[in-house]
Amino acid sequence: MSWNPAIEPGCPDEVGLDAIETLIVPRARGIGSFEVRRALPAPKRQMVGPFIFFDQAGPAELLTGQGVDVRPHPHIGLGTVTYLFRGDFHHRDSTGADQMIRPGALNWMVAGRGVSHSERTSAAARTGPNSLFGIQTWLALPDRQEDMAPMFEHHGKEALPVIEDCGVSVRLILGDAYGQKAPATMFSETFYADVTVEAGRSRRQGNLHRRRFDLGCWPGI
Repeated sequence: MSWNPAIEPGCPDEVGLDAIETLIVPRARGIGSFEVRRALPAPKRQMVGPFIFFDQAGPAELLTGQGVDVRPHPHIGLGTVTYLFRGDFHHRDSTGADQMIRPGALNWMVAGRGVSHSERTSAAARTGPNSLFGIQTWLALPDRQEDMAPMFEHHGKEALPVIEDCGVSVRLILGDAYGQKAPATMFSETFYADVTVEAGRSRRQGNLHRRRFDLGCWPGI
């Protein structure tokens, strides 16, 4: 979730459990009939790099006619990342954006001086049983961007770089890492990735760990 300047960063499995500074147990909060687990902010860890909110939605199985309805509400001074593993969301906001997001794609909404948005399960998904599983993370904007004009970007699954090495697959959602750069406009030096490791494999069996960014040290990717 955040950039580590160390060339060879240490990870808990290498240096012992005492190296874990904070253990965070996400707390559940309801949004209508749906429950979201929030890991950040936590009492002992308010932020990780620029990431100030970290919410996991699902995994959940919904009946025909059911879905998520997050009604219009305001944001200010934050950037919001929506990334899904299953299901869909229909995003609308006061910039004029009207966008469906599906698994593997990125919605990036920068509130700046203020934006209002809503997110709903699509009408098509509600015609039968449907699933939802995704992560929404919010980044605090640097001081100089807090009052910028709001903006919205959507980048499809095919636009996000994928790095593969010895059973490890990394889809880069934000920022730059491993010689690749995600397309979203960024205001902080950070990166955010969706990592899949084959059963029985380790990221240390490949070449990825020898580069500047070390995947195994980042919570939530």
